[in-house]
Amino acid sequence: MTIDEVLTRAVDKVLPSKESLKKLMEKKKIRLYLGVDPTATSLHLGHTVMIRKLQQFANLGHEVIFLFGTGTTLVGDPSERAKGRKLITYQEVKKNMQSWKKQISSILDFSMPNVKTMANGDWLTKLTLQDIIKIGSNISAVQLFKRDSFQERLKKGDTVWFHETLYPLLQGYDAVHMDVDLQLGGTDQTFNMLIGRELQRKMNNKEKFVLTGKMIMGTDNKKMSKTSNNCIWLTDSPEDMFGKLMKTQDQLMPSYFEFFTDKPMEQINQLKKDLQANKTDPIKIKKQLALTITAQFHDQAKAKIAQAHFEKTFQQQKPEYTTEITQQSTLAGTISETVGSTSQAKRLILQGAVDINNKTIKNLDHSIKSGDKIQIGKKTFVKVK
Repeated sequence: MTIDEVLTRAVDKVLPSKESLKKLMEKKKIRLYLGVDPTATSLHLGHTVMIRKLQQFANLGHEVIFLFGTGTTLVGDPSERAKGRKLITYQEVKKNMQSWKKQISSILDFSMPNVKTMANGDWLTKLTLQDIIKIGSNISAVQLFKRDSFQERLKKGDTVWFHETLYPLLQGYDAVHMDVDLQLGGTDQTFNMLIGRELQRKMNNKEKFVLTGKMIMGTDNKKMSKTSNNCIWLTDSPEDMFGKLMKTQDQLMPSYFEFFTDKPMEQINQLKKDLQANKTDPIKIKKQLALTITAQFHDQAKAKIAQAHFEKTFQQQKPEYTTEITQQSTLAGTISETVGSTSQAKRLILQGAVDINNKTIKNLDHSIKSGDKIQIGKKTFVKVK
C-alpha cells in the first residue's frame, strides 16, 4: 500500500494537512501511535479500523506504538459522554489489556521490530504536582470547557467533574512523552488529539499530525454502539460473526470492504456502482465479505464452516440441533446456561424469542421433556436431554 493509499483509505481528516504529512513521510520514517483505554473486555469491529491503519504504517517501515491507556483509563475519557464515566480499577484494566492484545493479534503484527506496545500509566502515574502544573500551564481552562460534551452538560445543569478536565491534558502529554509525529484516532478523539498537538508544539517545539478515521456504521446503518446491538464483536464465534455480517445492510458493503479488508479500492468503487445499478447479486458479495472478515479473526477453515452453517440454517431452513442441554424444572432454568443467566433466559422467553418444537413459548414455567427442540433467537438451536 502506498503513502497516498494509507493517508486516504478509511481516513476522514489529516490535520493540519495530508500533503504536509506525506512530505514528512517521504523524507523520514516517522513515529506514530494509537491510544486505547481498555475499559471493556471485548472490542468490536469498529475498533479495528485504526488498528489496521497502524499496521499499514508499520508495513511502510514507520515506527508504530499501540498505547494502552493504563493511566488515562483511571480518569475516564469524557468524549461524547452525557455524564461522567464510571471509574475502573487497575486490575480490570490489566485483565482487559491481555484480552485486547489477543483479540487484535491477527491484524496487528506484534512480532515486527517496528511495532511496539506501551502503557501510559508508566509515566502518567509518576507525574508530580509540579509536572501537572507545568503541563496545565500550556492550555487554558476556557479551552478545556469548550468541548461539546461539556457544554451540553452545562446547558442541562449537569456536573462536569474536575478529574474529567484533566483527561485531554494527560492524553495530550502522551504525545510529548513519546515525542511522536502523528496520532491516530476516531473522530470522537479529535478534541483530545488537538490538545496533544498543542502541547507537543509548546513543550517539544515539534509538529504533531492528527489522523482521524471515517465514521463506521453498525450492521443496521446506524451509529455502531453496544446499546444498539448492531456491533460485531471480535470475540463472537465464527457462526455468530458470519451471521451478523450477513445481516449487514446492502449499502454498507463497500464501506465494510474499505474499512475491514484489503480489497483494492478500484474494485470497491466498482462494487458500489454495480450495487447502485443492480448489476450484482448482493447475497453473493455479502458472503465474500463475511467469509473474508470471519477468516481474519478465526481462520479460513472455521470461516467456511460458518458459511456452510449459515447456508444450511438460514438459506435452506435446515437448522442443526447439534448442542444438547440438560432438562431442568422450568423452561427458564433449562436454557439459562445456554444464554448466560436465568434473568436473561426469562427476558428472552417473555419477549417471544424462544420456540419449542417450532412453537413460540412465553410461559416461564412451561413443561420441558426430553427430546424437545428449542430455538433461542435466530441462531441458537439446542436439544433437551
